[in-house]
Amino acid sequence: MIQKSFYSQEDLVAHIKTGTPTLYHSSQTSTVIPYEKMNGVLGDKTVLGNLSTIQGSMEILPSGDLRVNHFVTWKEAKEFCLSHNREIMTSPTEELAGVLAGVATSCTGERSFGFKNLRSQILELTYLDYSGVEKKLHSDKKLEFIFDLKKYQKDFFHYKDFKNAPFPRMEFETDLMTGTEGQLGIITSCVLKTIPHQAETYIFMLLPKWEENMLPHLELFKAVQSFRTRVFACEFIDSNSLSYLPLEKNPGKNQDVLFLEIRKNDFESIYEDLLSQLTLVSEDQIFEMDATKCRDLRVSVPRAIFEVNSRMGVTKKGTDVQVSPAYFESLLLFYRELGLSGVPYNLFGHFGDAHLHFNFMPDPTKNDFCNEKLEELYKKVLEWNGSPFAEHGIGFLKKKFITSFYGPNQLSLFTHLKKEFDPKKQFFPEGFMSC
Repeated sequence: MIQKSFYSQEDLVAHIKTGTPTLYHSSQTSTVIPYEKMNGVLGDKTVLGNLSTIQGSMEILPSGDLRVNHFVTWKEAKEFCLSHNREIMTSPTEELAGVLAGVATSCTGERSFGFKNLRSQILELTYLDYSGVEKKLHSDKKLEFIFDLKKYQKDFFHYKDFKNAPFPRMEFETDLMTGTEGQLGIITSCVLKTIPHQAETYIFMLLPKWEENMLPHLELFKAVQSFRTRVFACEFIDSNSLSYLPLEKNPGKNQDVLFLEIRKNDFESIYEDLLSQLTLVSEDQIFEMDATKCRDLRVSVPRAIFEVNSRMGVTKKGTDVQVSPAYFESLLLFYRELGLSGVPYNLFGHFGDAHLHFNFMPDPTKNDFCNEKLEELYKKVLEWNGSPFAEHGIGFLKKKFITSFYGPNQLSLFTHLKKEFDPKKQFFPEGFMSC
């Protein structure tokens, strides 16, 4: 493996023209790329290309939308939009990840509940093709090429309301680069929809441990589904996750927590129309929490878990599964069974979207056991017609689990796309399109 950093678009173009096989990255925050072990994953002549060294920039267009060029983090994009009294609608937990890398993996985050997925917010993007030529794609233009997409689109129809399906959408031009993980070209800019900024607040609820009594959780899940126009995020953190925090920062005290992001002006109506109708959550377990404090809590939990695991030499074995609402209880019951295996675990994530991250925390002797359990899970997800990796992509670590979700229609299209858009096999040649 060869490591290389790029400092300008011209530098990047010159490298692309060599046709050298390259895995491009930016902030190395991906959970599906083992950056610390890349020497054993990439070939000797494959380049690990760093795009974060290309200076990024942003502008608010006359339409109020945001243009991002090269490396800009989600944190920087949020702050820039707020300085113009605008908001972006995607909010990944890892704010230091790059926006364009997020487009390439079709990341989602917690605000998908109210604002749908990132794909729906992309207006246009530019990318460098295999010859180093920059091209523009539009989200309002149908994708057109020789390959017949009818069968592929028919297979996708079931997943139309999911955050991400097991395979990319491939309906409009921008879909070529959205969720294809850099296998067809390198994104250099994108335009994202924004909305006017309004003050928000969070409704915070204490619940019993889901393993012991999940009825309040299920009542909330069903009730909140009809409030997507007024509730922008519906997030969950279980007691095991909260236990990684210092006591003074742990609001759960041996309980689960669930919180809703809403506009401050909607607090009374949400309380009356939604919360007061609940029968299994008492009023004294419902609070309003400051937006800054709640965001800090949401970000602190995965970071605290990562820090503890790093000190103990534990490698997390996590899931990224989304199911339809009809199978949410089945998913929770399956996770409860996994929790009885004797391996430490935690559960958190995007509750309203039926998209939770169950994480085993095994010592090295339990790694194989956990992989076997995860394989059992993915077989169930396939039975439930769910999406195994709805947020973080496939990369290297999830590739072995995704193949059973692909049939002839997907594999035929992948072959055609790689032949047309990557004839030199230089863009992430080990990616999922080579399954």
